[in-house]
Amino acid sequence: ENRMAGEKIVLVSGYKLVKEVLVTQGHNFLDRLVSPLCNEVFQGNGISTSNGYRWRRQRQFFDSLLKKLGESKRKQEVYIQQECLFLCDAIQEEMGCHFNPHHIISSAVANVIASLVFGKRFDYEDADFRNLLHLSAESALLAGSPLVQLYDTFPSLMKYFEGPHTTILANYSKILGFLKKQIEKHKRDWDPFNHSDFTDVYIGEIDKRRKDADAAFTVDNLAHCILDLFEAGTGPMTRTLLWGLLLMAKHPEVQKNVQNEIDHVIRQSRQPCLMDRASMPYTEAVLHEIQRVGNVLPLGVPHKAFRDTRLGKYFIPKGTAVVTSLSSVLSDKGEWERPQEFYPKHFLDDQGHFWKKELFVPFSAGKRACLGENLAGMELFLFFTSLLQRFTFSAPQGTQLSMEAQGASERSPKSFHMCVSLR
Repeated sequence: ENRMAGEKIVLVSGYKLVKEVLVTQGHNFLDRLVSPLCNEVFQGNGISTSNGYRWRRQRQFFDSLLKKLGESKRKQEVYIQQECLFLCDAIQEEMGCHFNPHHIISSAVANVIASLVFGKRFDYEDADFRNLLHLSAESALLAGSPLVQLYDTFPSLMKYFEGPHTTILANYSKILGFLKKQIEKHKRDWDPFNHSDFTDVYIGEIDKRRKDADAAFTVDNLAHCILDLFEAGTGPMTRTLLWGLLLMAKHPEVQKNVQNEIDHVIRQSRQPCLMDRASMPYTEAVLHEIQRVGNVLPLGVPHKAFRDTRLGKYFIPKGTAVVTSLSSVLSDKGEWERPQEFYPKHFLDDQGHFWKKELFVPFSAGKRACLGENLAGMELFLFFTSLLQRFTFSAPQGTQLSMEAQGASERSPKSFHMCVSLR
């Protein structure tokens, strides 16, 4: 038990109890714990940081929107496949010298969200877009720093001092400015008969739901919801793909096996598509193992007890903050054969068929699980197979690539350089 922002926090670890909080008793832990700094940024808006009626209305709206899009899954797939081509072209330009893949990967991932939200993609070198990604990545890194935790404990005192919290707040105000500019442009061009993206549909809702002030369908909330989708949709996926490239460069034999499966199922003559997933058990196992080892959200997202609850033999009073250690589940010695190693066979049965374990919870689970989990699965598969279909990744000559992570609440590989060659 710890304290944050003067709140009692219970840390829950081990598969059984984590599942209890997220799934079995998920309805008792529906509320989110929102830190003072996060509150300062979101002001009770957004999807992941709102609670109660407002959260339910926003979440229902985005769930139904994603469902509609899910029905046009092909459209999402086409967006991602187009981005795969831009991504591969950008990586091909880096051949012949070692490079840091972070900017290229995060741009590609952010563009999938941009296509859904704004109906367009940005050039990787677009100055505003680059700046947006830089501000977001910098804020995610700073969020885990001890001074930010101090701010969350004594917000009324710390706001008089300069520190990483000042940078984070300034960054978000710039990001929200950029997003509001895009929304204003959408409002000017808005056509009631043609909604091509999230923003268009939401603008239509603002007028429809004027009378329901508590649901908060406003331009301001739209900007915060888009910020939410960008953060949730770009950060974890970028970090997962970076861990993936790093692990492939460190385990050339695994990379070779994935490439053999790609050559067998997809060959070189066409782009990977989602239909291929079912025929590629080894690749699917490798992608799951990358997520297990990468462990990009080690503590998931903090929840709050909605009512008095019993958890195992413990009593959790209403309002208690509950943090689930996803790390404890993804590296549980009793459940994984080699928890500390990169071992794709964790997800294969004796016949070599893909086997998804219930223990696999990198995106959390239950009612407040990641809104875009299906989209994330599609992206991860298509980006990863497109890259390995065309390239081989390796460590620069004479360098040992490190598996050291940075960031506390969000784990990403420490900045690294790698080499790429055409297959």
